[in-house]
Amino acid sequence: MSTRAISRLDPGDPGTKPAVSLTGVSAGYEHNVVFTRLSLDIHAGQFAGIVGPTGCGKTTLLKIILGTMPAFSGEVRVAGQAAATIRPGLVGYVPQLGSVDWSFPVTVEEVILMGLYTSGRVWPWPSREERRRVRDLAHRLGIHDCLRHHIVHTSGGQRQRAFLARALISNPRLVVLDEPTSGVDIKTQHEVLHLLGDINSEGITILLTTHDLNAVASHLPWVICFNNGIVAQGRPQDIFTADILTRTYGGDIVIVRHEGHFLIANNTPLRFKGDAQ
Repeated sequence: MSTRAISRLDPGDPGTKPAVSLTGVSAGYEHNVVFTRLSLDIHAGQFAGIVGPTGCGKTTLLKIILGTMPAFSGEVRVAGQAAATIRPGLVGYVPQLGSVDWSFPVTVEEVILMGLYTSGRVWPWPSREERRRVRDLAHRLGIHDCLRHHIVHTSGGQRQRAFLARALISNPRLVVLDEPTSGVDIKTQHEVLHLLGDINSEGITILLTTHDLNAVASHLPWVICFNNGIVAQGRPQDIFTADILTRTYGGDIVIVRHEGHFLIANNTPLRFKGDAQ
């Protein structure tokens, strides 16, 4: 299978330009090479998810795309520009909620406004138009009623939406999300993914990482199975097979299909202290 992704809008259109393009990229840390000679295209307008086990290199891949971590070798381009030199505001980023310090004294509105300063603006106070855009985004994402609330006093779903609004405030062409469905309940997971689908339908490219295979199978049109490199990629109904997911995650993966829906589980039995060996 090719290691190049295709557009969800028109897979056969050779004129569709990549929003993200990696060619022969090797990356990692001082004593740990995470992946080598990786080539991948995410096309403009695509809605794609990267799935794989913990420690397989998903977050490293996002850092390379965001330009916050240099590659050892190879070429990384975002909207045709070198990733390390992309103009501010071109890419919106939503971090893992678990990496955020919730004790920092900011309101939901102030969290959203922070996105303006990643877009290169220097004036410290938001304009009337910028505050109007915050209100519009908050209405759209369902968090208008908590704009003045301290972020620590909001639910996991409200926090996720606040950081999504922060990513969208600069009108990016690409939004990158690291584990947007972690730390929230199943209902909120589906609401967030539906919301991302709506945003994608407006032409914004969406790239996310996630551990939730069942949610991915239900919502995402394109998936990249990753484990220190691309194992396979394509539509969930094509690549979510026991063989591919076992090669991605290890263990014994069981897939139940019913009327177009998936249920994916690990069939490796759990052992507890005192079990017979």
